[in-house]
Amino acid sequence: MSLDRVTKEHRVESVERALSILEAFSDRRRNLALSELADETGLYKSTILRLASSLERYGYLRRDDASRFRLGPSLWRLGSIYRQDFGLGEHIRPVLRRLVTATGETASFYVLEMDERLCLYRENSPNSVRHHLEEGSRLSLDRGAAGHVLRAYGAGSGNAQQLLRPDGGCISVGERNPDIAAVAAPVHDRDGALHGALAVSGLRSRFDAERRTHALELVLEACRELGTVA
Repeated sequence: MSLDRVTKEHRVESVERALSILEAFSDRRRNLALSELADETGLYKSTILRLASSLERYGYLRRDDASRFRLGPSLWRLGSIYRQDFGLGEHIRPVLRRLVTATGETASFYVLEMDERLCLYRENSPNSVRHHLEEGSRLSLDRGAAGHVLRAYGAGSGNAQQLLRPDGGCISVGERNPDIAAVAAPVHDRDGALHGALAVSGLRSRFDAERRTHALELVLEACRELGTVA
């Protein structure tokens, strides 16, 4: 169900405000001052302090000696539980590393999460200039090869289906970011149920048409391999 379709009476404003505080952090913004949290969330500082107190109590936030906020260990615990519930995890990471070695680009595995795609696993390219992704990133479904794959096979979009190749894979160039190109394909289990989308992405200046075609062949092969253990 789209978040836009959730009725107002089913939403709890205080919970959403608390979650917006957690959403303000990223791998590039690992600690934030109160003023930065206020700028990022649009909440009053007094509101942030009140909600942060509860988040700290349950281990979702920590405040250091300089009064800067950091994410707490409870999030790691929940993330570990989520990954353990996903049976392909132990097989996906070796596949991602193999794709990075073979292509030199970033490899990722996305799952459908409501009306978005969630980067569940990733291995970044060893190149100093690269398409960097962080696990836990949420992106839209309407742009990018992995988004089209998940929308076509998971969200049932006929429009997205038209963007796929006959082999079920997808190639995108400059859709979400004008400098990035990507290839992706679906991972199905033996019964045909969708598990997610396997993708390789990189700078379009380096990840040219020939390399994208080769990478998609590798991704399709990896998807078939994962399908045998799903």
